[in-house]
Amino acid sequence: MFQKLSSFYTKYQITIQHYARKAAWVLVSLVFLLFIAGVIAFLKRDAILNVLIAKAKNKAKTEYQIKLEIDNPHFSGLRTVSFDRITAVPDHRDSLLALHHLDVSVQLLPLIFGDVKLAELAMDSGFLHLVKRDSLRNYDFLFRKKKENGERAELNLASLGNRLLNSVFYKIPEDLDVQNFELKWVEDTSGVTLTIDQAKIDGGTVQSNISVNNGAAVWHVNGEVDPGDRQLDLTWFADGKKVELPYLEKRLGLKLNFDQLSTKLEDVSYFAGKLKMSGYWSVKNLLIKHPKIAAHEVIVPDGLLNAEVAVGGKYIELSESSVIQLGKVALNPFVRFTLKPHKIYELKLHTDELEAQEVFNSFPKGLFESLEGIRVQGKLQYDLNFYLDEKEPDKVAFNSELSKDNFKILGYGKTNLSKINGTFMYTPFEYGKPMRDILIGPENSNFTPLDQISPYLKNAVLTAEDPSFFGHRGFVEEAIRKSIATNFERKAFKRGASTISMQLVKNVYLSRQKTLARKIEEMLIVWLIENQRLSSKSRMFEVYLNLIEWGQNIYGIGEASRYYFDKHPSELNLGESIYLASIVPRPKSSLYFFEYQGNLRPNMVGYFNTIGGLMAKRGLTEADSTGYGFYNVRLKESLRYLITPPDSLLTDSLLNNDDSAIGNEWLEALIKKQQADSVALHQPKKIK
Repeated sequence: MFQKLSSFYTKYQITIQHYARKAAWVLVSLVFLLFIAGVIAFLKRDAILNVLIAKAKNKAKTEYQIKLEIDNPHFSGLRTVSFDRITAVPDHRDSLLALHHLDVSVQLLPLIFGDVKLAELAMDSGFLHLVKRDSLRNYDFLFRKKKENGERAELNLASLGNRLLNSVFYKIPEDLDVQNFELKWVEDTSGVTLTIDQAKIDGGTVQSNISVNNGAAVWHVNGEVDPGDRQLDLTWFADGKKVELPYLEKRLGLKLNFDQLSTKLEDVSYFAGKLKMSGYWSVKNLLIKHPKIAAHEVIVPDGLLNAEVAVGGKYIELSESSVIQLGKVALNPFVRFTLKPHKIYELKLHTDELEAQEVFNSFPKGLFESLEGIRVQGKLQYDLNFYLDEKEPDKVAFNSELSKDNFKILGYGKTNLSKINGTFMYTPFEYGKPMRDILIGPENSNFTPLDQISPYLKNAVLTAEDPSFFGHRGFVEEAIRKSIATNFERKAFKRGASTISMQLVKNVYLSRQKTLARKIEEMLIVWLIENQRLSSKSRMFEVYLNLIEWGQNIYGIGEASRYYFDKHPSELNLGESIYLASIVPRPKSSLYFFEYQGNLRPNMVGYFNTIGGLMAKRGLTEADSTGYGFYNVRLKESLRYLITPPDSLLTDSLLNNDDSAIGNEWLEALIKKQQADSVALHQPKKIK
């Protein structure tokens, strides 16, 4: 038995040695063939280079209509190619590119596997000009779609992202030396010029001097970069001043500057069809000013985003382990956008319990002017949850909650948030200009206390504007949810979600400029007033009715009831009250609802039946099959001359006023909104 095993082992060993010798011979042969091929390629490399350049010129001409000229291409080392002059000029366009001298080399090992990675790049004198004159651009070829052969491959976001990252980092050489290279962007009469006086990468260290607009500023982008591991750590700053971007201000109206902007990409991995990246972006003394953002300059002393990003085949995600830091306040965001099979939008925001004063101190200066200098105590914690599936917008999820623990206002900032409890001056604005000062208080003869206003008017306004006013704390999430769904479906802002509290704050405390900052500030002030009980609901409603606009330069219910019906607010009947409630959303359209004889237009009867029916359902009035006072509404005689008769040849200025053009479509939309709100919102309290 032992002899048989020994004999088998000997034969097995001989067989292994035999195949090993063959494998070694094949390997040596392959190495030899590669060596011969390399020698041949080395000897013929100049000829091969000329062939490749000829192909590049031909492709540039035939596919992109660009005349490409390359002088004296030659090898100046084992892997380095040198060019003495390169120019690229699109047909009938401004010159695109010119280089005086260029040396470029690639890494040999990645080249074997088909990857072109730059090893060295040296460039001396030249320019790249992107020019747009009227409708002509010398860079049109960049946007030209390539002809597709066969079926289009299905988009994979992770694979695409990985390829894009590779294409960027593969183009970053390990060693770089650029001198006197000009980058210019010209669009008609405006533009920007960046001159790279010197830019170097040496051993991973990045240093640069960039002259902006012929010496107006000098920028630096310094730091570290490792193209092989796809890592970078760079900082952008200017000599003795802020980094400014005047081109953005000229073209977009956006003023933006900062002391320093840093970015760091630490870890990139692509495994099992998922791309993961981690890094951070920070900014020092960022200044932003844009009429859509805030009325004044907004300054962020310190801002930081520590991001963990994941990209799958059909989604991109900012994970909840990411952190947004403003001052001492940290916020954990979660953002996910799913592309297929249909679009889904997800957003979550979360904070741990925070010192309330630190929260207010961390607001960027100039963002919330009314709250600057406010002193508070206690703790705050915030959570937001948003989910929208484009296939089911009606099922949108929205929840926003600011929780408090022992929170208290110790002192107001620039604005006294409790001023509505006493007499104060209100100044309405029209198109940014003040109309007149209106005293809100008993000293004004038009001011009407709440108990002297007709219950019909109070209940009609509540039913139409905010049925749950006396039950909510400033916001109605269901109304916000429905507003988001409607506006998403219509692809336009068609429905708001403002409560009476929000409308009151907007009028009393804030400018009338429509900015993002003002809307957020409005919500913060509403939360403070409602949750700190700075004013009673009754007082808030009383002030609201006495200052809102009811027509062209008509403010407050005292003026409105006398203007339209020559009555005291206590004398308003049901029909007059429903009419006045109908014009709150668009007060300048008020007279359009009337015919020249002084009666209401027939298309208003549906609105009256809707609002009157809701009031009757809640016990606020008697059920009525005759239009809930519709036929009893009569405009006072002295105003009827303003209504254009149907046979008049004169142009009806009210109908031609865009802000006044209220037709059947608007009325139907308003009726549908109020019918939907009547189901979703809480029952209002009856006002007696």
